[in-house]
Amino acid sequence: MSKKTNETIKLIPLGGVGEIGKNMYVVEVDHEIFIIDAGLKFPEDEMLGIDMVIPDMQYLEENKSRVKGIFLTHGHEDSIGAITYLLQRISAPVYGTRLTNALVKDRLADEGMENKVKFFNIHSESLLYFDGVQVTFFRTTHSIPDSVGVAIHTSEGAIVHTGEFKFDQSAKYHYRADLAKMAKIGNEGVLCLLSDSTEAERPGYTTSEAVIAQQLKDTFRTSHGRIIVACFASNLIRIQQVFDAAYENHRKVAVVGKSLKRVYDVALKMGYLNVKEDVMIPIEEVNHYNLEEVVIIATGNQGEPFEALQKMAKKNHKQVKINEGDTVLITATPSPGMELTAGKTVDMLYRAGANVLTANKKVHVSGHGSQEDLKFMLNLMKPKYFVPIQGEYRMLTAHAKLAYELGINQNRVFILEKGDVLQYKEAKMRLNGRVQAGNVLIDGIGVGDVGNIVLRDRKLLSQDGIFIVVVSLNRREKKIKTGPELISRGFVYVRESEKLMEESSELVKTVVEKHLQQNSFEWSAVKQEIRDQLNYFLFNRTKRRPMILPIIMEV
Repeated sequence: MSKKTNETIKLIPLGGVGEIGKNMYVVEVDHEIFIIDAGLKFPEDEMLGIDMVIPDMQYLEENKSRVKGIFLTHGHEDSIGAITYLLQRISAPVYGTRLTNALVKDRLADEGMENKVKFFNIHSESLLYFDGVQVTFFRTTHSIPDSVGVAIHTSEGAIVHTGEFKFDQSAKYHYRADLAKMAKIGNEGVLCLLSDSTEAERPGYTTSEAVIAQQLKDTFRTSHGRIIVACFASNLIRIQQVFDAAYENHRKVAVVGKSLKRVYDVALKMGYLNVKEDVMIPIEEVNHYNLEEVVIIATGNQGEPFEALQKMAKKNHKQVKINEGDTVLITATPSPGMELTAGKTVDMLYRAGANVLTANKKVHVSGHGSQEDLKFMLNLMKPKYFVPIQGEYRMLTAHAKLAYELGINQNRVFILEKGDVLQYKEAKMRLNGRVQAGNVLIDGIGVGDVGNIVLRDRKLLSQDGIFIVVVSLNRREKKIKTGPELISRGFVYVRESEKLMEESSELVKTVVEKHLQQNSFEWSAVKQEIRDQLNYFLFNRTKRRPMILPIIMEV
């Protein structure tokens, strides 16, 4: 506990509430700011062309002089995926476990930033001192090793962020939770608990990874032909299980996917993966072995495996093509918005002749705690106040109900929105305003330059296409020199719509000639009337609203 009396404590989620992924939480103790996680989420279906989504960081930019550190709970994309964008905006040390820091450094190397940031390796016994607080950590069980929770100790009690966790009694060293440390923090006094809600709707305990490991071995033993395992790039526990099952069944393993290869190389080098000699082979050597001797682990460029599987099924993938008799194990649960893509992927795999085993057939378990796990965490921590985090709104609500069942008063449980400021002052916790928060869309190298208007245009183009009008005119002679030339893309097939195109051309010609005869010629007024007249005409004829782009040139 901090020796200094803390007057004001604030909790601000900038991401990770009301959604899956994009985790970023701000803890303010007096004038010091502590950032927990800087993650991304993958785009939803309506975010056409967007590569990823990160939190709005304007509040942190405006207060960057007060930021004391960035604390990372684990190495998944939803916790570290936005770290490069954050470090481009603020200068602050990064505190994480060995593996998490190594993954972040590897990511920063692509931007030439690895030597510009101070990294500090922490572990379960680390104790950090700042002006007004102390920070400690505790190991948690998750699907990637070196996962931790964070406890920020104030004079009023600890602010505890669980990270992503579950309880698994069969967990081995790198994945084993530090229950004694959790209980100690709870006994010393927790002011507020921020706890993972991803599986708050699922009753019971999350299935042990030991069960899945055995099922993988059984599947490998009974499968004939080649096996392709699709997983998230950073799901190291699943990758380890695949290597173990392959070794026991005398199979060779090849890794496909840039992000998967990157995580694999880092984890293997640091000793977080145990791969027996000669089990790993380059993907280029797969054809040197019989089909029943081969296992391929695959994922996509952003760590999502479904796009890569679709390419394999359509035989468009550069390295792997699905063949008749292949067994495909999909060990990744689709993120929100990806369910239709996942279903379509399974259908395509079956069409390609593969035998498909998905998460519904218990080839996968969650890395997050179910209801009994969440209750156990609440009982260990015994918080005075509780904030469910890391989940869509229904998940946060389900987690809040679990807290009520355990006797936590409803007025001590807060379900927050992005940007809400939860303030503890004068021995009372209450909502106290908002800060700017939301989504920043990443498209290629553009950061935040694609907003709702651009997305609306992309959606319009995808639905009704584009209709381009090109006219050249001579204002001095007050007549049209060339055109109107009409170009349709994604709207109608020109050769089969000659009458529509002729009538559209006459309409445009009438509008332009009318404006040419007027004393004043306003370019914007001409273009707007062309849009309005064509929009009305085309909708009446086709019931479609293409994007209309008038291009008027003067000669």
